[in-house]
Amino acid sequence: MRKFYTIQLFAAAALLLGSTACSTTEEEVVEKAAVSKDTLAKIYEMGFGTTDVQVVEGGYLVEGDILLTDEQLNTTHDAKFLRVGETEQYRTTNLVNVGSGRTINVAVSTTLPTAYATAVDEAIRRYNAENLLIKFRRVSSGYNILLTKSPTNASYLASAGFPSGGNPYNKVLVNSTYLGSNPGTNYLATILAHEIGHCIGFRHTDYMDRSYSCGGAYTNEGASTVGAVHIPGTPTTADATSWMLACVATGQNRPFNSNDRTALNYLY
Repeated sequence: MRKFYTIQLFAAAALLLGSTACSTTEEEVVEKAAVSKDTLAKIYEMGFGTTDVQVVEGGYLVEGDILLTDEQLNTTHDAKFLRVGETEQYRTTNLVNVGSGRTINVAVSTTLPTAYATAVDEAIRRYNAENLLIKFRRVSSGYNILLTKSPTNASYLASAGFPSGGNPYNKVLVNSTYLGSNPGTNYLATILAHEIGHCIGFRHTDYMDRSYSCGGAYTNEGASTVGAVHIPGTPTTADATSWMLACVATGQNRPFNSNDRTALNYLY
């Protein structure tokens, strides 16, 4: 039976330590700074999970791989009702302005191993194959999104944020310390395509119920002020192969499924 891991490394480490003899340095548990009740309340108000919120550089890491800044938490949000269902595809209210077409430049920092550029190319190929209004191109400078190495003691596999001002979130932090120098092109492309999905406005497909994708108890945090907007045409039953699920099995290749394509084409 395959074990599934969240983008957040703490969950993965807990499973691995119970079943393998991996080195302690690879799975070092970092002491987490306390998050105030006021901050947790703001995170909850925005519609994000408040379990295992972490203080990281630039803000707070929620749901394993999403960065929320203090500016986002303290901004007055549009509190209009947003539909929250059970298993449909979701996006945020913040999207990238593409007009009649826009190319997003993606760069790979030299802090990452060479194999990561190959995986980025595969992630880009997956998006561009859908013939969307939004396109992606790998560049060496003049980037809109930079993929770079996370801090050595990071507790996640990768992390990103949501768009603002009509532009994509500009950084994806990748835990190459944990993933290694060559984790496999399709597996890494799956992780990176997921993070790019956050950068252009997608939430986790299973944000309201990770029990069918990650295990554990049913949870639904409720309507979000940043947005949990149902994407028409996506399913009302569990979608256990979506590229935006919060959990992924080690080595798993998870390209876009038919529902993912519906969601991508609806938004872009």
